[in-house]
Amino acid sequence: MSNDVVIQLGQEALMMVMLVSAPMLGLGLLVGILVSIFQATTQIQEQTLAFIPKIIAVFLAIVIFGPWMLRLLTDYVRNIFMGLPGFIG
Repeated sequence: MSNDVVIQLGQEALMMVMLVSAPMLGLGLLVGILVSIFQATTQIQEQTLAFIPKIIAVFLAIVIFGPWMLRLLTDYVRNIFMGLPGFIG
């Protein structure tokens, strides 16, 4: 296994992590900003008000984007296993 192959596998793995985590992080960020704006306008400084909506948003992102993320990861792992003989040889 050459250095180029290892670097390519690392790049693909990092891209996969970013693709899979993007929907959850994006929705969590959006909800966090909206709750922060709400808290700033109403001057309500309750910590659970900022925390609970983010948990719900991330859970909904997992429910909505879960099948897509699972398909993406299984395709990635399948491609790695199929290419394993080429990597070793």
